[in-house]
Amino acid sequence: MDQKDRGIIACLTADARTSLKDLASEIGLSSPSIAERIRRLEQIGIIKCFTVDLDPKALGYALEAVVRIRPMPGKVQPVERLIIETPQIIECSKVTGDDCFVATLHVRSMEEIDKILEKISEKASTSTSLVKRKIVERRAPPLT
Repeated sequence: MDQKDRGIIACLTADARTSLKDLASEIGLSSPSIAERIRRLEQIGIIKCFTVDLDPKALGYALEAVVRIRPMPGKVQPVERLIIETPQIIECSKVTGDDCFVATLHVRSMEEIDKILEKISEKASTSTSLVKRKIVERRAPPLT
């Protein structure tokens, strides 16, 4: 990956809908060259997809919570299935340490959190924190 590729990625990270023409102008290459570089970055797995960034609050999800989940002995697989099947859990990582999973969920109310956690607590202990505000929004790792 060279400096031109890094520039393309930076532009697309800022706005994935940037046109080839605008990218070409910004990076200093032709539109066909930009298109070929993007295809190559996709083929080698650096660019995984182009997506839409939704605002959960605009969709009515007023609360965001981070839940640390520690399955009971022998319950890791059932808990993992439950996490996967819960659409309000928008992201979950399997982690090392005292807990096994760290999940992020978006809900419309405290009652909704309670219903989700009641299902999980049958198979695991949980520790929940409500997100007050984001200090760093999701961002790409450094390109250097």
